[in-house]
Amino acid sequence: MKIYRYGQVPLEDLLIRTVETSGVSEAVRAIIADVAQRGDAALLDYARRFDGAELQALEVSRQEIDRAYSRVDPALIRVLERAAENIRAFHAHQMPHGFQLDRPDGSVLGVKVTAIERVGLCVPGRTAAYPSTVLMTAIPARIAGCRELVMISPPGPDGKQPDAILAAARIAGVDRVFRVGGAQGVAALAFGTESVPRVDKIVGPGSAYVAEAKRQVFGRVDIDMIAGPSEILVVADSANDPAVVAADLLSQAEHDVLASAVLVTDSEALALAVSAEVDRQLALLPREDIARASVETNGKIIVTDDLAGAVRAANALAPEHLELCVDDPMPLLDLVQNAGSVFLGKYTPEALGDYLAGPNHTLPTCGAARFSSPLGVEDFVKRTQYTRFTREALAAVSGDIALFARSEGLEAHARSALVRFDREVVS
Repeated sequence: MKIYRYGQVPLEDLLIRTVETSGVSEAVRAIIADVAQRGDAALLDYARRFDGAELQALEVSRQEIDRAYSRVDPALIRVLERAAENIRAFHAHQMPHGFQLDRPDGSVLGVKVTAIERVGLCVPGRTAAYPSTVLMTAIPARIAGCRELVMISPPGPDGKQPDAILAAARIAGVDRVFRVGGAQGVAALAFGTESVPRVDKIVGPGSAYVAEAKRQVFGRVDIDMIAGPSEILVVADSANDPAVVAADLLSQAEHDVLASAVLVTDSEALALAVSAEVDRQLALLPREDIARASVETNGKIIVTDDLAGAVRAANALAPEHLELCVDDPMPLLDLVQNAGSVFLGKYTPEALGDYLAGPNHTLPTCGAARFSSPLGVEDFVKRTQYTRFTREALAAVSGDIALFARSEGLEAHARSALVRFDREVVS
């Protein structure tokens, strides 16, 4: 891994994440237009073209889901159910509430919170089949009170999805599952087809094509975020075991050749040891080619003068996952401003958050933690404001409304505030 001294290299050079998306936008635009026009026929064609699958039906039946559940190793079912319990327990605290202000003049102001009615869940499939994503996207939506959860996930050449994906859908309370993925799946959720219902919001990760499709349909439907490749940044001091730090870095590098693994440390000795250890451990991984490409392209080690400087560097990078691998992480947590999810101490690996701890693993990437947040229950509700004034309360402010409106050149606005008390303003 390349080693840099913080402050000796321009910060913008350290912020670069290599993400190649040339040609994606045009291809996605054509796919979306095709699905919007041809519906199910387009989805079946894309399943044949992209997945190598000749589908007889797009929707997975409840019986198929139940059979898949019965085939999954009972030990894995127990882990999935335990993870679901932890996710529910954590997210139950996120439910937002409305409010009402009853003012002395008789006016009433308030906000009501209602669940988004129908949500689409994008779940990767095939070689990147993650039942954890099913739990992390569906459970917060179910807690929010969404009426219907519609999941899409691409099939394999046999036309089927992994049993663990379908088992997780059953555990999480997904209502309908479809054998479709990619940009075509996003388009189906956004526009609706003969089989796939149109949803109000689309959430969940995916390839560059899924991310671009979500970008293009935003406005027709809501989306959670534009998710990029996975990222981890580890802040570690000299008291760490290089093998442990390297293992944590590689836990994200194995996701994708475009993933980003970064170590920030105040110890040059640890930097050198971790760099050597990463190289040693790469040879032990089944996904060595992917992880090695990730490390060579986006991997970095940054050496700072102290741990406070390490957190400043982390804030500048705004990583998806941030590990604070020190004995007393809480003072450093106080310094963190930009991170999707923070893992505290030497016994809290990022993988714990991916699967079992409870906080969500659908997180902002590519520096978006500067302005956005993890997926949560709040993402599945909407707020509606309401206002009620009495005659007396409106009379007291109608002149101010008219003055404000006329200052903006909006005479009709002014008259609507005054006409209830003076008919001559419209005569």
